[in-house]
Amino acid sequence: MESFSSKDMAMQAQKKILSHMANKSMVNMFIDDNSSEIMDELYRVSKEYTGNRTEAQKVIKDMIKIAVKIGVLFRHNRFNAGELGLAQEFKKKLHQGAMTAISFHEVEFTFDKTVMSEILTGCRDLLLKLVNIHLTAKSHGRINHVFNHYADPELLTKLYDPDGPFRPNLIKICNGLNKLVEEGTI
Repeated sequence: MESFSSKDMAMQAQKKILSHMANKSMVNMFIDDNSSEIMDELYRVSKEYTGNRTEAQKVIKDMIKIAVKIGVLFRHNRFNAGELGLAQEFKKKLHQGAMTAISFHEVEFTFDKTVMSEILTGCRDLLLKLVNIHLTAKSHGRINHVFNHYADPELLTKLYDPDGPFRPNLIKICNGLNKLVEEGTI
């Protein structure tokens, strides 16, 4: 059995960013258990979809690095008022995406790959604007990599196929998203 864990990956990313302050409780400051479980399911979907373990790990690693870096920027009050407005727009768009993903899962025959893909690319664009002056081009590439990967209409179609192999993953992802919505995290 494979021993991949997004928590461990988050810890590695955190070590690079926070160097001597890195420990498990610091990871939890940036990525909670529920989010980590969602990322583990997204990893499994990506691995199966691409047939490439390394690529799936890279997508999740990029996601964790971005989440940690943005968390660090927030905690250090690096965003100005305009950027905080963009952050709120991003959070609303992410909330809309979570609600849409859940709805597509719960209500049969409503899935629309174009709608889901457009929401994800909208999130990507808002996030890129938010971090424009704060993160490097390499980090911008990571954001593009993650959102472009999961906004792929073919991947979304396979994920939402009611008879497809990703059905158990989708159920766990949507259950996790429901928890995040209920908690007000997204």
